[in-house]
Amino acid sequence: MNTLELLNMVKEGRITPEEAYEQLRIQPFVDLGYAKADTHRLIRQGATEVIYGAGKTPEQSLGIAKALLSGGSSCVMVTRCGTDAYDALKKELENVTYHSEARICTVGNTPAPSDNSFVCVVTAGTSDIPIAEEAAVTAETLGSRVERIYDVGVSGIHRLLSKVETLSKARAIVVVAGMEGALPSVVGGLVDVPVIAVPTSVGYGASFKGVTALLSMMDSCASDVSVVNIDNGFGAGYIASMIDRRSAPL
Repeated sequence: MNTLELLNMVKEGRITPEEAYEQLRIQPFVDLGYAKADTHRLIRQGATEVIYGAGKTPEQSLGIAKALLSGGSSCVMVTRCGTDAYDALKKELENVTYHSEARICTVGNTPAPSDNSFVCVVTAGTSDIPIAEEAAVTAETLGSRVERIYDVGVSGIHRLLSKVETLSKARAIVVVAGMEGALPSVVGGLVDVPVIAVPTSVGYGASFKGVTALLSMMDSCASDVSVVNIDNGFGAGYIASMIDRRSAPL
């Protein structure tokens, strides 16, 4: 039973407020033994708990997804999801979609974005696209309209400048870059909205698997730039969607 159903039961007089309170008190999570599925995340944060698939067995991801769906979630997302987990989910659940490049599996119906929702996801190079797709699919699954602008790095800055009009309309921008990580600062200097920078582990030896890009982004002189961890496309997409939902309400 989800919270809305419980409240309707109180409204209709089928249970007392005290009985509903007891239900709410014991419902915040489902203890599966290997995990505690947070069924109240949607109420607290406006989005269902996301399942981090890496390190979990397909059966564990399936069990958590079932618990969240039973708890009232209309759409569940599994990040860093392998094909084995996707196969397990698809076998037992309906409306399962696998976004192979993003390594994200969604179960259920994603919310439709509002008319004024708009997030841009930008990459410096083609090699950054898998992390960018993780960000883009995350934001879309959370209800944002996303436009992708890929391969516009600083070594050919005219490619980025041709997209300034589009960037200026976004409510939040995710910028994904490896190597020296310069692109977020450039984008930040062109727009008046939050820019979430994602350093990637793309690059040669001195990039130190993304550390160089991470430090460069953290040292950005563009005041509207914030930074997530190396290769954390999910975190960037989640934050961008939160900003989008706040500034572009339904």
